[in-house]
Amino acid sequence: MNEADALDLVQSAIWTVIIGAGPAVAAAMVVGIIIALFQALTQIQEMTLTFIPKILVILAVTALTGSFTGGRIFTFAEQVYGRIVTGFE
Repeated sequence: MNEADALDLVQSAIWTVIIGAGPAVAAAMVVGIIIALFQALTQIQEMTLTFIPKILVILAVTALTGSFTGGRIFTFAEQVYGRIVTGFE
């Protein structure tokens, strides 16, 4: 294994994490912004108001995109195991 193989493996791992976590993080950000705007408009400054909607949205998005994320992780694992079998050639 040389530097190019290691760099390619790390880059692929980072992209897998970004693509896997992206939908849930994006949904949490959108809900957070909407709730922050609601709090600013109504002057309700309750800290716990943001937690339940974010948790529910993250669970829903994870349930909807779980097969896609699992497929990406499976593809990455196959790539890593394939490189182990071939000796990173």
